Amino acid sequence: MTGPLPTAVRSAGSGDPVLLLHGIGGAAASFDPQLAGPLADRYRLLAWDAPGYGDSPDPVVLPGPDPMDLLADSALAVLERAGGPAHVVGVSWGGVIATRMALRRPELLRSLTLADSTRGSGRTAAGRSGMTRRVEELATFGARAFAALRAPRLVGPDADPQVLARVTGIMSGVRTAGYTLAAAAMAATDHSAQLSRIDLPALVVVGEHDVVTGVAESRALAEGITGAGFAVVAGAGHAANQERPAAFDRILGGFLAGVRPATAVAR
Repeated sequence: MTGPLPTAVRSAGSGDPVLLLHGIGGAAASFDPQLAGPLADRYRLLAWDAPGYGDSPDPVVLPGPDPMDLLADSALAVLERAGGPAHVVGVSWGGVIATRMALRRPELLRSLTLADSTRGSGRTAAGRSGMTRRVEELATFGARAFAALRAPRLVGPDADPQVLARVTGIMSGVRTAGYTLAAAAMAATDHSAQLSRIDLPALVVVGEHDVVTGVAESRALAEGITGAGFAVVAGAGHAANQERPAAFDRILGGFLAGVRPATAVAR
């Protein structure tokens, strides 16, 4: 299959659409705090399950297409079905997909928010090998043990144990097909030289204690995108939108409120 892959989408609220793209160990449920929060009073929130995650079917992908292009086109298809253009918010791996969306079809995006994200794991040899190692760990240990091993690194040092349990529970649902595609896409991607092409209102957000992608990497993203804003979520780790949802939503909501209304956007 080389066309957009089928995906399930959770929705909440009404208003201008905001597409939410989860991280490599997440699912649409990673955005439950946003779907149930104040952002849904002002926007139509669309949280996807990426191909092979949550309620989306496992991908059947033949060799050939760039895996990140395939994922970006699948997310762009969600925007087209929603009547696009839309604000796009990507967390971690979801932010890399969002970046590729902005590069491929900028007319379908009203704004771009990258949360605890990266330029892509293909930027370094260590990043590429790390993605291969993650897939091997998932196959060796199984999803539950894999999540127990990795999830504690996604939250800050003072995280609520209930938040850690929730993040671990979501990661325990990852499946081999979806994760393998995601890891291959990350290992093949380095957006460093392309960020300057992005001409959209943009915001980069990162948790203060993110040890997965890190504050320095988020600063590099913000510096690479002309005019991008930069914000730190105090006290949060990599899963900032889940660990400190009120602070995350305030930052995101303030940014979205400053983007011109859809009627004023001319492409």
